[in-house]
Amino acid sequence: MATVKAGKMQAVKAVKKGGKVLTPVKMAGPVIVSPPPPARGKPLSQDPHAVRDTRENVLEVAIGHEVRAFRKKLGITVADLAVTTGLSVGMLSKIENGITSPSLTTLQALSRALGVPVTAFFRRFEEERKAVFVKAGSGVDVERRGTRAGHQYTLLGHIGSDSSGVVVEPYLITLTEDSDVFPTFQHDGMEFLYMLEGEVVYRHGNNLYRMTPGDSLFFDADAPHGPEELTQLPMRYLSIISYPHGRGNG
Repeated sequence: MATVKAGKMQAVKAVKKGGKVLTPVKMAGPVIVSPPPPARGKPLSQDPHAVRDTRENVLEVAIGHEVRAFRKKLGITVADLAVTTGLSVGMLSKIENGITSPSLTTLQALSRALGVPVTAFFRRFEEERKAVFVKAGSGVDVERRGTRAGHQYTLLGHIGSDSSGVVVEPYLITLTEDSDVFPTFQHDGMEFLYMLEGEVVYRHGNNLYRMTPGDSLFFDADAPHGPEELTQLPMRYLSIISYPHGRGNG
C-alpha cells in the first residue's frame, strides 16, 4: 500500500503520462522538475577508465612523478629546473619519466630547487592505497541530522586520510512508516543520490524531483535539500557525500 507523507509546503501539480512527470505546471511555490534532455558537455578532464603504468610501484617512476608534480606546481619548465639544479634537460626528462635512478646528490639538488624535503620524492612509492570492503548488512548505523526525523543512516565505508584532499561518505538511507519529511538539510560539498526502493519527491533549493528506483540526483549540498514528500514506503536510496578535508559535515 502506497503511503504519502507531505510537508507543509504547497502541493504541486504536474502533467503526467504513463506515470512519468512530463512538464511542470507553474503554481505558487516550487514545481516538480522534469529531467532535461541529455546535454553534450565537454569531455571529462580525467579518463575514469585509464590504466596507470604498472611501473607505478617502481621507485624511479614514483620519484619522477613527484619531481614533475612539484615542478608544475611552481609553474616552471624543465629548462628552468635544469638551470637551477645544474642538471641537463635530458637528465631531468629521464628522471621525470622514471627511466633513470637519480643519485642522492641529484635528489638533494632537486630538493633545494623545488623547495621540498628529499623525503617528499618518495611519498607516492611509500603511500598505502586503502580500500574498505563491507559485507551485505554489515554497515555501521550512525546518527545524523535526519535521525530525529526517523531517517536511518548506514555508513557503507570510510577512508580517513588520502592523497585526494577529499572526504567521501557513502550512506544507505532507509525511510519507513515511522519516518517524516525533512527538506532542510544543508552542508558543505556535493551529494549524489541513487534511488533503490520506494518513491519520493525530493527538494533541492526551489526545485522538486520525483524519484523512483533507478533515478539519480547530483547536486551542490550547500542549498537546502531533502525528502519533501514520502510517496511510497519503505524507501531506500544511496547517498554519497563528498567535501574537502577539514570541513565538517552534518
